[in-house]
Amino acid sequence: MKTLHIDSPDALPEAARAVIDALDGRTVVAFRGPMGAGKTTLIREIVAQLGSDDTVTSPTFAIVNQYAAAGGRRIYHFDFYRIERPEEAYDFGYEEYFYSGDLCLVEWPERIEALLPPETMCVCIDPDPEEPDEGRIVRIG
Repeated sequence: MKTLHIDSPDALPEAARAVIDALDGRTVVAFRGPMGAGKTTLIREIVAQLGSDDTVTSPTFAIVNQYAAAGGRRIYHFDFYRIERPEEAYDFGYEEYFYSGDLCLVEWPERIEALLPPETMCVCIDPDPEEPDEGRIVRIG
């Protein structure tokens, strides 16, 4: 597991690159962290580094957003915060996304834990206790 200490938004490109480099063929990434930890902000930087000009926002109400990346690749961004039961993920066909081979970036994976593929990569973001306003600790594994 790789651990990064982010002390300002200027360090986001390095964190995004570390996530991309750690994929190693995996296509589903679970982003864990408390509300306001910066999950969407990090995802925005990852999507940009993968060549997308799309506007990245949290899909809290839509549940999934699709972004176009370089080379015709697709990136799916999920926010399961509003899911109350894992069965709700079947209603929009989560399997088609997770097993498509396209990159799937998942916020609030705890809501659908049993549905995540076994090879899902985890990115944990927590406020840095020494700098809780801007500092973050990012663990990639």
